[in-house]
Amino acid sequence: MATLDPIKPTILAVRLIPNVHTDFAKRLELRPDQRSIAIITCDMDDPLYVALDEATKMADVEVVYGQSFYAGSAHASGKLSGEVIGILAGNDPAEVRSGVNACVAYCEESAWFYSANDDDSIAFFPHTISRTGSFLSKMADIPLGTPLAYLIAPPIESTFAIDAALKAADVEMKEWFKPPSETNFGGALMAGSQSACKAACQAFSDAVVEVAAHPLKY
Repeated sequence: MATLDPIKPTILAVRLIPNVHTDFAKRLELRPDQRSIAIITCDMDDPLYVALDEATKMADVEVVYGQSFYAGSAHASGKLSGEVIGILAGNDPAEVRSGVNACVAYCEESAWFYSANDDDSIAFFPHTISRTGSFLSKMADIPLGTPLAYLIAPPIESTFAIDAALKAADVEMKEWFKPPSETNFGGALMAGSQSACKAACQAFSDAVVEVAAHPLKY
């Protein structure tokens, strides 16, 4: 165990519904052309959110539901619950399956938390997205394809590090996840050029690690 160790997510369960019932479709506010859905759970919410966004770029699907669970995966309601549930919708099962494959691959290969200290007890998520898909574009209220810094950490670490990121890079804060979130974390979405978003992620990371190393320094 060491500072900046990757802490990787695990996809816990996936199910595909080829032809969703009309009553359920109404509750999900699906369009008439969205007949198929996939349901996904994961033990980390933010990696799944960026992976769901990736799915919208790789397949003709839309994220129609995404929700974190209260208190996080350590207090999950069941073995396959984890920390978050997401639902992708598309025209047919093949398209939705393509979206799921992209989502799972991105979670496994590109999106994970990092440790801010040696015993991995403080985790944070400093993730640069080179171009947003439809899900995060809507969340951040930015044009499709805009670079984005997705920054998450525990409450005091995230609050301190958000300010550091804004001062270090030419980015604009588009969303503030006020602590405590459902999982008792906090964070922000920041938009700018890809290089600026990377700089914001680096400054955020440095600040989180500094707080973890010296929590009572002021």
